[in-house]
Amino acid sequence: VRAIKLYVQTYGSGNPLLFIHGSGGTIADWKLQIPVFAQKYMVIIADSRNQGKSVDAGDSLSYEMMADDYAALLDAMKIDSAYMAGWSDGGINGLLMAIRHPKKVSKLAVTGANCWPDTTAVFEEVRTMVQPIYTLLKNNPAKNARQKMQWKLIRLLLDEPHIPVSDLQKIKCPTLVIGGDHDVIKEEHTMLIFKNIPQAYLWILPNSGHSTPINYKEMFNTVVGDFF
Repeated sequence: VRAIKLYVQTYGSGNPLLFIHGSGGTIADWKLQIPVFAQKYMVIIADSRNQGKSVDAGDSLSYEMMADDYAALLDAMKIDSAYMAGWSDGGINGLLMAIRHPKKVSKLAVTGANCWPDTTAVFEEVRTMVQPIYTLLKNNPAKNARQKMQWKLIRLLLDEPHIPVSDLQKIKCPTLVIGGDHDVIKEEHTMLIFKNIPQAYLWILPNSGHSTPINYKEMFNTVVGDFF
């Protein structure tokens, strides 16, 4: 799709449910969810562009590109709409799917998503941790293939996304907004996302960081399953 080959796996049968992983991740990031949800749904899961087995030799990468990839994937599979769950960058992609391709998303669950990259949304220590890598790769014009892939991903982390609040208000599907109370995304930013989506529901997990689908796997699977 869209000039690249997406590596995709499907499991189970029933209504389609698309899982979208986070930055630098793969299909395996959802390994604790796939067997559970495949009992009731046709689970669709792919390596996003420039990650895992979905190789992208191009110079540019954006969340919008990835969201459009997933819309094209559903078209290629002749799926009009699907339930969707996105984690971290996958949550950003999910929000953009609901904004850019609203008919494709019947219900949406996002965990650890953010709408912009500055310190009103992401804790300063996260940006400080990755800034040296960002600077090193930015100043290296002779990047090898692996460094080129890393650069595209880390640039997204520090420079994007840029989703205006007015776009959140365009999301029409029921949306479950999830965050950990010790997430890398500030709780007030997660609340802002929740408050600006018309049919939104909020779930903040206590004593949880960014990895809610792993650290609270059973509760995550139950609550998200009940929401769908």
